[in-house]
Amino acid sequence: MVPYSDAIMARVAQGQGRPASCSSGEGRAPCGERSFDGPLLSVQGLHVAFNTSRGRTEALTDVSFDVDRNEVVAIVGESGSGKSVTALSIMGLLPRSGEVAAGRIAFEGRDLLRLDAKAMRQIRGRDIAMIFQDPMTSLNPILTIGSQITESLRIHKGMDAAQARHRAAELLSLVGITDAESRLDQYPHQFSGGMRQRVMIAIGLACDPKLIIADEPTTALDVTIQAQILELMKDLSVRLGIAMVIITHNLGVVARYADRVVVMYAGRVAEQGSAEAVFFRPRHLYTAGLLCSVPRLDSERCARLEAIEGLPPDLGKPQAGCRFAPRCPHEVAACKETPVLRATDTGGLSACVRADDLAAGRIHWLGNQYGAAAIAPSRIPGKVLVSVEGLARDYAVRTGWSGTTRTVKAVSDVSFTIGVGETLGLVGESGCGKSTVGRLLLRLEEPTAGRIEFDGRDVTHADHGELRSLRRRFQVVFQDPYASLNPRKSIGDIIAEPLRVHRITAGRAATRQRVEELLAQVGLRPDLHDRYPHQISGGQRQRVGIARALAMEPSFIVCDEAVSALDVSIQGQIVNLLADLQAKYGIAYLFIAHDLAVVRHISTRVMVMYLGRVMEVADRESLYGEPLHPYTRLLLEAAPTPDPAKEKLRHAALIRGELPSPFSPPSGCPFRTRCPMADDACSHTVPELREVRPGHRAACLKL
Repeated sequence: MVPYSDAIMARVAQGQGRPASCSSGEGRAPCGERSFDGPLLSVQGLHVAFNTSRGRTEALTDVSFDVDRNEVVAIVGESGSGKSVTALSIMGLLPRSGEVAAGRIAFEGRDLLRLDAKAMRQIRGRDIAMIFQDPMTSLNPILTIGSQITESLRIHKGMDAAQARHRAAELLSLVGITDAESRLDQYPHQFSGGMRQRVMIAIGLACDPKLIIADEPTTALDVTIQAQILELMKDLSVRLGIAMVIITHNLGVVARYADRVVVMYAGRVAEQGSAEAVFFRPRHLYTAGLLCSVPRLDSERCARLEAIEGLPPDLGKPQAGCRFAPRCPHEVAACKETPVLRATDTGGLSACVRADDLAAGRIHWLGNQYGAAAIAPSRIPGKVLVSVEGLARDYAVRTGWSGTTRTVKAVSDVSFTIGVGETLGLVGESGCGKSTVGRLLLRLEEPTAGRIEFDGRDVTHADHGELRSLRRRFQVVFQDPYASLNPRKSIGDIIAEPLRVHRITAGRAATRQRVEELLAQVGLRPDLHDRYPHQISGGQRQRVGIARALAMEPSFIVCDEAVSALDVSIQGQIVNLLADLQAKYGIAYLFIAHDLAVVRHISTRVMVMYLGRVMEVADRESLYGEPLHPYTRLLLEAAPTPDPAKEKLRHAALIRGELPSPFSPPSGCPFRTRCPMADDACSHTVPELREVRPGHRAACLKL
């Protein structure tokens, strides 16, 4: 990572950090006056409602929490729990249909809810920055990356064009994007998902804010870049007095970086307290259920994840009593009364009437800490379903103002097989070629070289008619279900479309019956048939994507980050669903993901890619138990675990250096510029992927 800007380093060298009282602008205290000594941010009794076509929805009910200077507060909870609505309320960015019905949001003692639009615009971006969850919808597709970063610098910092561009390039380098100067002239669609997220982080850091609200800031990032970005943000928090509110479903990230945790459920705060207390001594059954839903790398693999079954309540309907009671295994009569936050023995707050029973050990979540009983390694099936040999994909990319055309080798000499009923996990950093491999298998893109066979049939040279027939047998579940589902079609029509196109069912009645069977198969209610994608949660949309793929009765499904955007409880449900469908129908998967613990749980074998090449491939137990390639070892060491005690003691071995530019990859081994074991020989020879142990192949000259 490159150093901070000169201005930042000057402040740090002077021991100033960021003096909260020394700033200019309307409504801000002049230098020399005593700064506000209360919490930086205080949210008290916040009630937010939305007026929709179905009536009034109470999105937030009596939400309260504080954020101190230098503090990192994590807000966790399932989709629809109110996490993002809380962030939008603080930023004053609620849509017109939303309104703050009651409460107070104080920033340095000033009630943000009482400020006019002009005063809020001065605070947004300069004092409070927000990093949004979906960078593709947050970035303007018709403006260059450079113009979007420099905008806030010119408005809030008064920089001229040259100064702003220099600082924008510095920010891109700061968040790990190579060739920063040339990248400024590119557009969002020319960046990978992980790179777009890093651009959003660069925009958030541009004006050195006092508070950063990060809504799922690392959802699209692999573990190495995630670790680098969060270490950077944590370091800024400590050295410059920047407070952070992180909204995330990754409890490993929470364990590593958060000082305090706020757990939300169905628009209410269920529990809050220090990270250690929440993780080790949860005082709400919902919190206990979340912790048991997380797959872990530091424990034995289990047969099934301990998912919280059921769905959160519909907040468009009146809610009485504890909102978690319908899904709670320990519901009692007292749960019919609306719970209030009260102090617990851990020093935190809980809204569970059975908190004392949890503290005394009289009750616990039904699953054990590590889920169901440990199981033996899966048997690798004998029959090959998918065979790939020497697969390559090159792109001609125009760069810079001159429009120079350069070649990017996205995939180079990739070979592997997938057996019937097998799951091949595919991991690696953003831009390594994982999604490109998935698209090539489906012939959504044309390979530059290589051969793809599906059940003995040549996919590489199949014509349109052959592909139409083959595509009944292989399907895909995309990372973003909202972008891949037609917003103008109902859920029923989305699932029914392939049934009609391929004439799998005859007549409306038969089609509707089949659609309802598919909905039930993926755990959705039949009454969702007539709803639209925007009317259901993220986890439900992902299930619709799976149902649509199953409509064709496929033998093979490419799951491209199919669970990366889901919270841990819904993620557990989807992973268990995929495993159940595989056991029932013998479906094979190519499972592309960033979460190494999820990949370990669901995969039979795992393949690791770096800069378009395969670095290592082996069965699950061998690769996770005894990784051979230094890149694989560093990936596993960088992965956080949901254990604050372990995370505070250990320092993750971050992969140092920057990911090489795909325009000018290093000679020899592609990983040599970041490898702790590299020597001169590594710069001259491209290592061959060879069998080092029986069934365990790696591409490293040192093995």
